This record gives sequence, structure tokens and C-alpha cells, in this order.
Amino acid sequence: MSAPVIHVAAALTVDADGRALMVRKHGTTILMQPGGKIEPGESPLETLRRELDEELGLDLAPEAFTWLGTFEEDAANEPGHRVRAEVYTLTVDAALPLAAAEIAESRWVDPHDVGDIEIAPLSSAALLPILRGRP
Repeated sequence: MSAPVIHVAAALTVDADGRALMVRKHGTTILMQPGGKIEPGESPLETLRRELDEELGLDLAPEAFTWLGTFEEDAANEPGHRVRAEVYTLTVDAALPLAAAEIAESRWVDPHDVGDIEIAPLSSAALLPILRGRP
């Protein structure tokens, strides 16, 4: 039997220095790309815009996002589950967004040197490698 799949929208958000915006939820230790579960009747982009506003105070126009693709990996905080992410890229030329709602921490991470921080499988296996390949 295959693992249950959680369908989410996520943002591969970078700043002018090419660092990735990562978040950590309350009660967890793993950093991941911001985003969240897609609600019934909601498009992935609508979900992402809502989540970024609720969790980080980023109220961004749809034109700010570029579709990247669909990626699937093991879920970070739900053992035995997979996460299927509809991923958009986004550049933010602002200070570090403040964490709100279920987000305990936000931080900029150098995709070439994550150090010893715990990174979600989707981020470590699929998304950060994309940033490492950029000039």
C-alpha cells in the first residue's frame, strides 16, 4: 500500500543574495519552504498567496510568482506520509519576513551551505538543489 499524500503549495523564495527563505512550524525542528495545504476549491496559487500572508505577512500579487513544477518527497513532520508540492518561485527584496500563525521561525538559508540545520526532504532533495544550480 502506498503512503497517503498531502497536497500542498510551496514557495521557493529567494532574496537578492540567492538565499532561500525557510520556515519552521511550532513544535517541530525541521525547516522547510513556506506554504501549506491546498483547501477544497482553492488553486495552488491561491493557497500559496493566502499562506504567505497568514504566516509571514507577505501580501503579494499573483504576478510575483513563477510556476516551477510539481515535486513529491517524504513528508517532514507527518511520518508515513508523502507530500506533493505545487511549487512556485518568488524573489523577495525585503527584510526577513516575520513568523506568525503556526510558524515559529523564519530564516534565510544559503542553499550552498545549510550547515547542521534539519531540512525537510522536499527542500533538501528537490528544491535547494535547484538553487545550487543557479549562477
